Amino acid sequence: MLQISFSTQTQSTVGALAILVPEGDARSAAFQALDQATHGALSRAAKAEGFKGKDGTSCVVLAPSDSFERIVLIGLGKTEDVDAWAAEKAGGLAASLLGRAPRAALVVGDLSGVLAAHAALGAVLGAYHFGLYQTEDKDDKKRVLAELSVLGAHVAAAEELWPSLLAVARGVVLTRDLVSEPANVLNPVEFAERATTLRAHGLDVEVLDRAAMAELGFGALLGVAQGSANEPRTVVMRWNGGKEGDAPVAFIGKGVTFDSGGISIKPAAGMEDMKWDMAGAATVTGLMASLALRKAPVNAVGVVGLVENMVSGTAQRPGDVVRSASGQTIEVLNTDAEGRLVLADVLWYARDRFAPRLMVDLATLTGAIIVGLGHEYAGLFSNDDALAVGLADAGAFTGEKLWRMPMSKEYDALLKSDIADMQNISGGRAGGSITAAQFLKRFVDETPWAHLDIAGVAWASKAKNGQPKGATGFGVRLLDRFVRNGFEQG
Repeated sequence: MLQISFSTQTQSTVGALAILVPEGDARSAAFQALDQATHGALSRAAKAEGFKGKDGTSCVVLAPSDSFERIVLIGLGKTEDVDAWAAEKAGGLAASLLGRAPRAALVVGDLSGVLAAHAALGAVLGAYHFGLYQTEDKDDKKRVLAELSVLGAHVAAAEELWPSLLAVARGVVLTRDLVSEPANVLNPVEFAERATTLRAHGLDVEVLDRAAMAELGFGALLGVAQGSANEPRTVVMRWNGGKEGDAPVAFIGKGVTFDSGGISIKPAAGMEDMKWDMAGAATVTGLMASLALRKAPVNAVGVVGLVENMVSGTAQRPGDVVRSASGQTIEVLNTDAEGRLVLADVLWYARDRFAPRLMVDLATLTGAIIVGLGHEYAGLFSNDDALAVGLADAGAFTGEKLWRMPMSKEYDALLKSDIADMQNISGGRAGGSITAAQFLKRFVDETPWAHLDIAGVAWASKAKNGQPKGATGFGVRLLDRFVRNGFEQG
């Protein structure tokens, strides 16, 4: 992971440098000093490229002087509009454009310490690369940026905030690593094993095997798992940083480490993407790691249900009826609507065991949410208005945007079964993400609850907003901010 340091230096001693440039004709003192040091190369390049500092724009100046191999101009947008998310985007874009230099600098000038620290967070995430299985030495693409010095006027304030943001960065990186792993490596047992390593950071981690889940009545989850040679697991992660006896906030994750669709098998095209059908569980794991690493003053619990949905002679059949941990029975009409079956048992278990003050689940649950919202927003469903507002506000702050979707008892009629308490799909294409949420709602009782359908935002097919292609880690920053805003003590 990219190493960050902060300094008040006005000039860098390394050959690669990025500078954040606010929108407008007036150039900062830092820009003017660099422009002078490069004999006007920066201002000439900016004029030639039409670079004016607009948000999301950049200008790369190669070999502007003997002292620099490259200087990258990064647009910040209008000064009055620069917030934490804008700073993170700019930092991420800078890291992605700094090239192959092992050490580089990022000039943030007069940005506040808070914004400087968020620019550093963006740089760490923008420099992320999952190359574990690449054995060829591809010099033209190899990422070697290892150290970044952030140069600015408010070092003390940035350094004070940085350990907390670094914890979040480490949680996002953990989530991205988990989502990026191939399914032949990261099966449910391996995922659970990796979760246990978080005990080193102070998390209490408990792993439930098939026998333990059977004893708890996890008929819905185990029905999904029965077609796979890989054993299922449920992992419970607890962080006790708040007052003893206070009810925790609970986060629940869908962890289907590979989803073939089961007997209702998916088309071959694109099935390889189903290795990241466990992104909800990965996000919960990364969040819990972040809370522990920054010693958050809150009681929190994360519960993830881990299964593989496969085709075999023992696989669940369309038409099967399973009994969930809540005692409610479910007619399985489509074995590819498996995530809600996993969450049904895990949500009920978390509610019943921990009596949390609220529950938030995350799942790559429906293709319907992508049809509705594309890849810009995650779907937000909730039975509690205050909870929904808190999550949406945290999403706006972090740039991990949520759009609240409707819920209504009228949709429940679409889940009515002739032979069980409910069926797992509506039987039609209309309102698919909504009926999925209505299904989940049956397993939370009156607990304040929100469901985040992250199917459209868990993976990026191209780099965007200073973040690389691939696993996004969506939700770690959002939920960490949500916890900070409303639930931390002291």
